[in-house]
Amino acid sequence: MQSVHVRRGDTVGVIAGSERGKRGKVLRVLPEKGRVLVEHVNMIKKHQRPTQKLRQGGIIEREGALHLSNVLLVCGRCDRPVRIGTKVLADGRKVRVCKRCAEPIDRG
Repeated sequence: MQSVHVRRGDTVGVIAGSERGKRGKVLRVLPEKGRVLVEHVNMIKKHQRPTQKLRQGGIIEREGALHLSNVLLVCGRCDRPVRIGTKVLADGRKVRVCKRCAEPIDRG
């Protein structure tokens, strides 16, 4: 299992594959599969049969999962996809930091 460097709500940039260069918000992280769902990236068409839950059938467009190695976190200060590291603050909290500008990414 790969280490997860992104969390739900983060803005990420796609660095490889057919969706390269696109950015989006992380909707869901699947750590057991090493994949991530990014908003409006890697859209797939799913043929859906009408069910009790979903009255209307048809072709539904939704996000497909991307591999974690194909996305990088976007730094707020650099405004570009960057590698991240971790740093322990004086009060004992662990935060993710940008490797390019050393700016903490986690707020709060």
